[in-house]
Amino acid sequence: MEVITEFVSTINGFVWGTPMLVMILGVGLFLSVGLRLMPILKLGTGFKLLWSGRIPDKDKQMKGEISPFNALMTSLSATIGTGNIAGVATAIFIGGPGALFWMWCTALVGMATKFSEAVLAVKYREVDDNGNHIGGPMYYIKNGLGSKWAWLGTAFALFGSFAGFGIGNTVQANSVADALSSNFGVPTWVTGLVLMVLVGAVLMGGIKRIADVAGKLVPLMTVFYIAAGLSVIVVNFADIPDAIALIVHSAFNPVAAQGGFAGAAVWAAVRFGVARGVFSNEAGLGSAPIAHAAAQTNNPVAQGLVAMLGTFIDTLVVCTITGLAIVVSGAWTSGENGAALTSYAFSHALPMGNYIVAIALSVFAFTTILGWSVYSEKCVQYLFGVRAVKPFRAIWVVVVPLGAVSSLDFIWLLADTLNAMMAIPNLIALALLSPVVFGLTREYFIKKRQQEAEASN
Repeated sequence: MEVITEFVSTINGFVWGTPMLVMILGVGLFLSVGLRLMPILKLGTGFKLLWSGRIPDKDKQMKGEISPFNALMTSLSATIGTGNIAGVATAIFIGGPGALFWMWCTALVGMATKFSEAVLAVKYREVDDNGNHIGGPMYYIKNGLGSKWAWLGTAFALFGSFAGFGIGNTVQANSVADALSSNFGVPTWVTGLVLMVLVGAVLMGGIKRIADVAGKLVPLMTVFYIAAGLSVIVVNFADIPDAIALIVHSAFNPVAAQGGFAGAAVWAAVRFGVARGVFSNEAGLGSAPIAHAAAQTNNPVAQGLVAMLGTFIDTLVVCTITGLAIVVSGAWTSGENGAALTSYAFSHALPMGNYIVAIALSVFAFTTILGWSVYSEKCVQYLFGVRAVKPFRAIWVVVVPLGAVSSLDFIWLLADTLNAMMAIPNLIALALLSPVVFGLTREYFIKKRQQEAEASN
């Protein structure tokens, strides 16, 4: 086992090394420039489309199974999870406050990446044997790049199938079990069984039921967590300017050891800020477009504008709340790590702050299990066909309690490695298909301007 762990660690160091970080930021920056910073400039348009896309199209005038709003909520159910609470804290623990700055940079270019993923997912989606719309990197690689590149789509589906059982299932179940055990004394096996029943009840209804649950649970829990995080920041209001200055300064300068903080080089801030940012918002990973491919829309660009909000909400809102709470409260020098660091920051500013974090972590992790089940299911379906879906769901549900009661150090490592390996074929496809994205985006806004001109006349 030690040999296997060492081997996976070596691969992990390579796939999350300089080339991967340059590739993620490079592709995102390339797409941002090619889109002329449209995702940032048209953020308001995205929110308008999200609001208007709350109600499902029951008349079936739009192709797809779930509303644009629920497609984003399904995507957010997978992205807003342990990465927003434990992942941000780990990045700051290892890389210092400057890691949060690099998370922001990753998100700003990641909005263009997420936009492009969704545009391609809707553009090249297919209809399966059950009449449902399916899409994602494996489909836009196959249908957009042609048969010569089909192996790249297969590679993505293979990595996605296995990665889901790690980062989207066992790791999340373990996080819930640990949070409920340490804060409420609930035995891990009880948490595992309850989670199994809840996940099974939702999962057997397919993507429509998952989207319905996500559409209600994700907004509610996100608002609750943001309100709690803002309360921590308000309590330390006077320290906000110094905290922001520290974050920016630490992004470009080494941080000396202080209190329980061991010190960090600039490279650690960059590496863990970018890696944890991608881990949290999944821009470039290729997972979110699988959910957006099922959205009820006849225009790929319209869904892309909704999809890019996922990165904005996940990182520039939720992760920022967590990171600022940790830095502004001074908790980052406590020596705590992961979810315990976030709990420390909340509990020192709010009554029962640690319970708030535990509840938020549990709900976020539960919805992540649901969201990632969609991603891995579609990867399995791409590889083995519709008949593999029901067996997959059964296995997914059974694995949940195993994750809750197991030690997952190796699973964390393996899942993190597979996540990076998912990103490689997706980023290659995004770069090669970027002219399609740019062309569709140009056409959409030209047509929209013409419609506005006609309406004003």
